[in-house]
Order: sequence, then structure tokens, then C-alpha cells
Amino acid sequence: MRITMIGSGYVGLVSGACFSEFGIHVTCVDKDSAKIDRLNAGEIPIFEPGLEKLVADNRAAGRLIFTTDLAAAVRGADAVFIAVGTPSRRGDGHADLSYVHAAAEEIAEAIDGYTVIVTKSTVPVGTGREVARIIAKTRPAGDFDVVSNPEFLREGSAIGDFMRPDRVIIGTESERARAVMRRLYRPLFLIETPILFTSLETAELTKYAANSFLATKITFINEIADLCEKLGADVHDVARGIGLDGRIGAKFLHPGPGYGGSCFPKDTLALVRTAADAGAPARIVEAVVDINDRRKKGMAARILRACGGSVSGKTIAVLGLTFKPNTDDMRDAPSLDIVPALQAAGATVRAYDPEGMGEARKLLRDVTWCDDAYEAMDGADAVTIVTEWNEFRLLDLERAKGLLRRPVMVDLRNIYRPDEMLAAGFRYLSIGRAPVGFE
Repeated sequence: MRITMIGSGYVGLVSGACFSEFGIHVTCVDKDSAKIDRLNAGEIPIFEPGLEKLVADNRAAGRLIFTTDLAAAVRGADAVFIAVGTPSRRGDGHADLSYVHAAAEEIAEAIDGYTVIVTKSTVPVGTGREVARIIAKTRPAGDFDVVSNPEFLREGSAIGDFMRPDRVIIGTESERARAVMRRLYRPLFLIETPILFTSLETAELTKYAANSFLATKITFINEIADLCEKLGADVHDVARGIGLDGRIGAKFLHPGPGYGGSCFPKDTLALVRTAADAGAPARIVEAVVDINDRRKKGMAARILRACGGSVSGKTIAVLGLTFKPNTDDMRDAPSLDIVPALQAAGATVRAYDPEGMGEARKLLRDVTWCDDAYEAMDGADAVTIVTEWNEFRLLDLERAKGLLRRPVMVDLRNIYRPDEMLAAGFRYLSIGRAPVGFE
């Protein structure tokens, strides 16, 4: 089989590489010629564990190629995936579908036989029908079907998520399209992965509903963490207690500074706008969006509290800048609220992230960039952990204490235990647990 992936960003590149690993001939297309040149030179423009080797192996096998020539890539393809960006639209929060619509028009001009057009991008309900309308208008005699096949890839573990997914959602009413999609996903059928065939609208809404529910779980446990701090309870014990209930489950019950990234912020906002337009307001998700935004903006206040109420003239070491570990993605990362707030309060910030420094430099100003965690802590009045990279989980606490002017740690990811931090001589403030070491 031959497929074309329109868009070689995170979703398109990972999906294309994984499909090629299935033995399918994949052509990834992007308008960014510099990106395509880098990919053809063996350079991966994003950080995702395992992706560099996967791309290299399948390029060497001749199953994965990169080009800017969309028309040539589409001709003769069994399926064409639209995997372009759908960022929040300025002004109203709706998903910006301009890239999707433009891709549909270009695909329509290039198809030369029966082709399945697959929306892989996260798109609002009704987008599949609109894509079909655009293609039919541009190519009235075109032989095609439109399918919705939303992605459920977590940054940092995307390859495993593609190869061993919880489920695959395929929205189409066409038997011909179903047959093509079954062939594409045959390796997953063989390992008995649940494949759910639905209507276009159902598949599109399923993606938004899934991300909004996960964002809601995160926001819920964050609010419970705040309550734990007021009542003297331990949020981790509460999370375990409710997570052992099979109806709730333990995943996404980890307190922190709020969710960020490329999906949850824009998808929750898009669902809110879609629901309002449909006359069925999503009040819970509306609250989630508002609470999460306020939470990220309020995290710096915890650091100020740990520093005696003021950071004016003080130096704060910030460990971790990306929205989560194992990615270089800075989109809507809590650090983008925390660092400027500290600076506005008069602090000097020294920062380190294992993979996100390149992106962070584009977004944060007047930061002292460091080569490792210990350099960041050298001479700082306090250290805060914003992203739970593994290398921060086993810091040499004695060394850290010696480097800091004051042994103060604000752990926004709860990767240390209060009792061990107290024993190490630290003043330690975390999320949803009693602070230790403070008089």
C-alpha cells in the first residue's frame, strides 16, 4: 500500500514513520522546505524518544520519503492523511481549520483514482463533511471517501501509543473506505487492538471528549490537592484511594502546576466553543479551562511563599521548562507563566531543561541558561522543579544544599518525599501535602 501524510509535524511525522514500520510505503509532505531538507539529511526536528532510529531505519529501507511536492505524493496513493496544525483561532478559541481546508483543495486537484482522505488532525465535529464538500467542489468527478481517524499520541511515548494503542477510532460510512483502513491497520488487528468504526461526527467528537475528560481529571486532583493543603490531608493518599476504584482509575490523578502542551489547552477550548455553538454548553469543561489557566498563573505565588513572601533581589533556579518530560514542546507550558511572574516580582531566574532549552529561549527573556541542574542551583536562593524529568528525581541533595544560598525547594511535581527532604535539611514545599522545614 501507498499512503501520503500531509504535514510533517509531530502527528504527521510520528504517524508516517510508524505506518512505514508496518511495511507501508509512506510519503510525508510539508510546505516547509527547510524541515524537509533536515529530514532528508537525517535530522529530526522534534524530540521524541525512538523516533530518530525509526525514521532512519525506514528511510534506509525505502519505505519512508520526504518531499514538498504534494501533487506527486498524492497521485496513486491509496490513502492521504491530513495531519496539519489546527491551533486555537485568535479571538474566539475555535480551532483554526485554514490549513485543513487548504490541504483538502490541494489534495482534490491531485487525486487520480479512488482515494481515501483521512483527517488525522484534531478537528471539530463537521470538519470531515466540510472536507468532503471542498474536494467534491474542486474535483466534481473525483472518486474518494473522507474518513476521520483521530490520533491519541502522548508526547514522550508516541511510538508506543501508535504501535500498541488502547483503541483505534475510524469514522466513515463507506464500506470501501473501511476496507482500506482495515488493510492499513492490519498489524493492529492481528494483536487484537480494539478498532471502533463510527460515523464521521462520532469519531471527531470522541477525540475532543477524550482529551477534555483527561484534562478534567488533572484539574480535579489539582483542586483536591489545594483542599488537602487546607485540611492537612495528603493528596497522594487521596489519589490512591480513589484511583483503586475501577470506575475512576489511577491515571491522570497526579497533582501539579496545571496541564499544558499541544492538545489539552486547545482541545478543551475548542470543545467549549463547539458546545456553545451547538446550544449544549459544556459547563464542566468551561470550568476546567478557567481553573487551569488560573492555576498556572498562580504557581509563582507558592515560590514567593517559600521564600518568605518576596523574591525581590533573589535568584531562583528553575528545573524543567517543557510542559512534560521526554519532549521539547513548550506550548502552554506552566513555566511560561511561572518564570515571567518570578521576574516581575524581582527575581533573577537561572534555568535548565534537558531538551527544551532551544524552544524556551525563543519564548522567555532575561533568563540565565544553564548546562545542568547543579549549575542552575549554584548561588540560587531557592530551587523549583517545574517538569518531572527523570534526572531531577535523584538529585544529589547534599551537593544541591551546598550550592544553594538557602536550602529551599519548591517541588511542583511532588517527585520527592517530605520526610526525606526534611532529613536532608531542606525547607520543602510541594503540592497537596504539608510543607516541612518551615518555622
